[in-house]
Amino acid sequence: MKKLAFITATAAFALAACGETTDASEEAVADTVEVPADDAMADMPEPVADDEAMSDEDADEAMNVTEDEATEAADAAENTVDAALEAAETAAEAVGEMDAAEAAEVAQEIVAETQE
Repeated sequence: MKKLAFITATAAFALAACGETTDASEEAVADTVEVPADDAMADMPEPVADDEAMSDEDADEAMNVTEDEATEAADAAENTVDAALEAAETAAEAVGEMDAAEAAEVAQEIVAETQE
Protein backbone atom coordinates (compact mmCIF):
# COMPACT_ATOMS: atom_id res chain seq x y z
CA MET A 1 0.00 0.00 0.00
CA LYS A 2 2.89 2.34 0.77
CA LYS A 3 4.37 1.63 -2.67
CA LEU A 4 1.10 2.55 -4.38
CA ALA A 5 0.89 5.79 -2.42
CA PHE A 6 4.50 6.60 -3.26
CA ILE A 7 3.94 5.93 -6.99
CA THR A 8 0.76 8.02 -7.00
CA ALA A 9 2.48 10.92 -5.26
CA THR A 10 5.46 10.73 -7.65
CA ALA A 11 3.16 10.73 -10.66
CA ALA A 12 1.23 13.72 -9.31
CA PHE A 13 4.44 15.70 -8.78
CA ALA A 14 5.65 14.78 -12.28
CA LEU A 15 2.41 15.97 -13.85
CA ALA A 16 2.46 19.16 -11.80
CA ALA A 17 5.99 19.89 -13.02
CA CYS A 18 4.84 19.69 -16.64
CA GLY A 19 2.72 22.80 -16.35
CA GLU A 20 -0.35 23.00 -18.55
CA THR A 21 -1.64 19.80 -20.02
CA THR A 22 -3.08 21.35 -23.19
CA ASP A 23 -2.92 19.79 -26.62
CA ALA A 24 0.54 20.27 -28.17
CA SER A 25 -0.91 20.71 -31.64
CA GLU A 26 -2.43 24.04 -30.60
CA GLU A 27 1.05 25.55 -30.39
CA ALA A 28 2.05 24.38 -33.86
CA VAL A 29 -0.09 26.65 -36.00
CA ALA A 30 0.84 28.30 -39.29
CA ASP A 31 1.95 31.52 -37.59
CA THR A 32 4.55 29.70 -35.50
CA VAL A 33 5.75 27.10 -38.02
CA GLU A 34 5.15 27.96 -41.66
CA VAL A 35 5.79 31.70 -41.57
CA PRO A 36 9.26 31.44 -39.94
CA ALA A 37 10.15 28.66 -42.38
CA ASP A 38 9.04 30.77 -45.33
CA ASP A 39 11.07 33.71 -44.03
CA ALA A 40 14.17 31.55 -43.70
CA MET A 41 13.83 30.31 -47.29
CA ALA A 42 13.07 33.73 -48.80
CA ASP A 43 16.66 34.42 -49.95
CA MET A 44 17.26 30.92 -51.37
CA PRO A 45 17.40 30.45 -55.16
CA GLU A 46 14.69 28.43 -56.87
CA PRO A 47 15.56 24.79 -57.57
CA VAL A 48 16.60 23.91 -61.12
CA ALA A 49 16.48 20.64 -63.01
CA ASP A 50 19.69 18.63 -63.26
CA ASP A 51 20.44 18.11 -66.95
CA GLU A 52 22.78 15.19 -66.21
CA ALA A 53 20.29 13.29 -64.06
CA MET A 54 18.90 10.08 -65.48
CA SER A 55 15.21 9.83 -66.21
CA ASP A 56 13.24 6.88 -64.91
CA GLU A 57 13.21 5.37 -68.40
CA ASP A 58 17.01 5.73 -68.72
CA ALA A 59 17.54 4.10 -65.33
CA ASP A 60 15.25 1.20 -66.21
CA GLU A 61 17.04 0.72 -69.52
CA ALA A 62 20.45 0.77 -67.84
CA MET A 63 19.30 -1.88 -65.38
CA ASN A 64 18.11 -4.25 -68.12
CA VAL A 65 21.06 -6.58 -68.53
CA THR A 66 20.81 -9.97 -70.16
CA GLU A 67 21.94 -13.08 -68.35
CA ASP A 68 24.76 -13.53 -70.88
CA GLU A 69 26.06 -10.00 -70.25
CA ALA A 70 25.93 -10.55 -66.50
CA THR A 71 27.77 -13.85 -66.84
CA GLU A 72 30.46 -12.24 -69.01
CA ALA A 73 30.94 -9.46 -66.48
CA ALA A 74 31.17 -11.95 -63.61
CA ASP A 75 33.70 -14.05 -65.53
CA ALA A 76 35.80 -10.98 -66.30
CA ALA A 77 35.74 -9.97 -62.62
CA GLU A 78 36.74 -13.47 -61.57
CA ASN A 79 39.65 -13.46 -64.06
CA THR A 80 40.82 -10.10 -62.74
CA VAL A 81 40.74 -11.37 -59.16
CA ASP A 82 42.63 -14.53 -60.14
CA ALA A 83 45.28 -12.43 -61.90
CA ALA A 84 45.63 -10.16 -58.88
CA LEU A 85 46.03 -13.14 -56.56
CA GLU A 86 48.64 -14.65 -58.84
CA ALA A 87 50.49 -11.35 -58.94
CA ALA A 88 50.38 -11.15 -55.15
CA GLU A 89 51.74 -14.67 -54.81
CA THR A 90 54.52 -13.95 -57.30
CA ALA A 91 55.35 -10.73 -55.49
CA ALA A 92 55.39 -12.54 -52.16
CA GLU A 93 57.86 -15.05 -53.55
CA ALA A 94 59.98 -12.25 -54.97
CA VAL A 95 60.07 -10.42 -51.65
CA GLY A 96 62.27 -13.11 -50.22
CA GLU A 97 64.82 -12.42 -52.93
CA MET A 98 64.69 -8.63 -53.17
CA ASP A 99 63.79 -5.53 -51.21
CA ALA A 100 60.26 -4.09 -51.01
CA ALA A 101 60.72 -1.51 -53.79
CA GLU A 102 61.83 -4.13 -56.27
CA ALA A 103 58.96 -6.44 -55.23
CA ALA A 104 56.41 -3.68 -55.73
CA GLU A 105 57.81 -2.94 -59.17
CA VAL A 106 57.58 -6.62 -60.15
CA ALA A 107 54.00 -6.81 -58.88
CA GLN A 108 53.03 -3.76 -60.93
CA GLU A 109 54.59 -5.28 -64.04
CA ILE A 110 52.70 -8.55 -63.53
CA VAL A 111 49.39 -6.74 -63.04
CA ALA A 112 50.02 -4.64 -66.16
CA GLU A 113 50.73 -7.78 -68.17
CA THR A 114 47.55 -9.51 -67.03
CA GLN A 115 45.40 -6.49 -67.92
CA GLU A 116 46.67 -6.36 -71.50
